[in-house]
Amino acid sequence: MDDVSTILNSDPSEGGKSAEELFPLVYNELRRLAGARMAGEVRQHTLQATALVHEAWLRMVRDEDRSWENKASFFSAASLAMRRILVEHARRKGRQKRGGAQKRVDLEITDLADSEPDEKILLVEDALIQLEQRHPEWAKIVVMKYFGGMTQQEIAEALGIGERSVRRYWTFARAWLYDRIRAETE
Repeated sequence: MDDVSTILNSDPSEGGKSAEELFPLVYNELRRLAGARMAGEVRQHTLQATALVHEAWLRMVRDEDRSWENKASFFSAASLAMRRILVEHARRKGRQKRGGAQKRVDLEITDLADSEPDEKILLVEDALIQLEQRHPEWAKIVVMKYFGGMTQQEIAEALGIGERSVRRYWTFARAWLYDRIRAETE
């Protein structure tokens, strides 16, 4: 068992290691995930990868119900925290920009690059909320991949399913999201 798993499995009330000892061990991986997510954003994006990592970390350690069983579940929780931060950031900017009105954008199934970064996140978020209601497993995969930048192998490990299932669910989810986003923008 590595140091991260040891800390995640230790009980702080029984002299276990604390969250402060965990952060330096996971920082580089969190930074990689945030960097992968922010790589698709414009350079002038007001939220940087480092700020995203720090905000996600603060939310995760403040969460009373943190039950990270292993590294995979920890990074899954980090992906979810990053999703929430990016969506909140996009909504805040949308409200400030001309009343928050969104413009219609033609979308490709593999790339939402034609839209503004914040609009793209909000379009995905709205469709993702609908997906969570119908196919929660698919939605988890989208969050881990799109917002967390996790690989299919990492997602499979986090969810305890095979990589082939992750690939299949990702394909279905992506098509489902595309249909919903296209319907919203037409």
